[in-house]
Amino acid sequence: MAVMKSDFSGKEKAAMLLIALGPEKSAQVFRHLKEEEIEQLTLEIANIRSVSPETKEKVLEEFYQVCLAQQYIAEGGISYAKQILERALGADKALEVINKLTVSLQVRPFDFVRKTDASQLLNFIQNEHPQTIALILSYLKANQSSVVLAALPQEKQADVARRIALMDRTSPDIIKEVERVLEKKLSALMTEDYTAVGGVDAIVEILNAVDRGTEKHIMETLEVEDTELAEEIKKRMLVFEDIITLDNRSIQRILREVDNNDLAIALKGAGEEVQNLIFSNMSKRLATMIKEDMDFMGPVRLRDVEEAQQKIVNIIRKLEDAGEIVISRGGGDEIIV
Repeated sequence: MAVMKSDFSGKEKAAMLLIALGPEKSAQVFRHLKEEEIEQLTLEIANIRSVSPETKEKVLEEFYQVCLAQQYIAEGGISYAKQILERALGADKALEVINKLTVSLQVRPFDFVRKTDASQLLNFIQNEHPQTIALILSYLKANQSSVVLAALPQEKQADVARRIALMDRTSPDIIKEVERVLEKKLSALMTEDYTAVGGVDAIVEILNAVDRGTEKHIMETLEVEDTELAEEIKKRMLVFEDIITLDNRSIQRILREVDNNDLAIALKGAGEEVQNLIFSNMSKRLATMIKEDMDFMGPVRLRDVEEAQQKIVNIIRKLEDAGEIVISRGGGDEIIV
């Protein structure tokens, strides 16, 4: 019986897998790949003259084992996956599968932390250096990070938020060291390329999930310490389309402050759901007038649309700060009607 040689490259195995899957399923896979990856695989497939049934079976079995391992990692982490696979495949084969998976799929650092309760994590990291806390929170889910950030001492909150926003790329050696301090041995699974993490988008997502009091304190501190960063965060924290999350009373209050010309321009770049919601919260006469203005003005520059929408967002934030409208947030800001 023919045995699959052990020195097939990853691309060769991928090409064999696609051949085994058939044209329809392979086409579906191709939709999720980059152009250069499609080109490389197409070349590999073209160069393969035939695949023996034994080789095909081996490739499919390896693919199945990797998929199982990925599922186990998602369910309970690396240790759980290794334990289950060892029972099914033996220690050596399990380690081989895990190593293939972590190299090819680059298991995300701090995977074990994301399965930890946020309150337990807080007890573990609250006394760490703000930069260490920022690094860990950047890798967590936003809802986890928001709980930890909100529970930190106020003097640390803005500092950690600023460090997350300004974080760009972190050396794998530093990540390995932090993971070591957290007493988890994931360092062997790390890849040697630099990992992008943090940034303004990361802190915006976290701040959108914390309670309003925590967000306000952090933003007020940042406005003093780093005005430009505070403005950048503000712009991204609430977007025009978020108006669909507001109740009708709040929308009507907002519309009383908005210039009709700005509203017409803003709605030119809005989706049908947003437009319908806005028009349903004004008189038929005013809605007809705004629609006519939109038709009359013709094409509008994207920059003008964004500026008009930002003006309305600023009005929304001003009304929220004044307590005239309420925006539902995480961290205990549930709305009781």
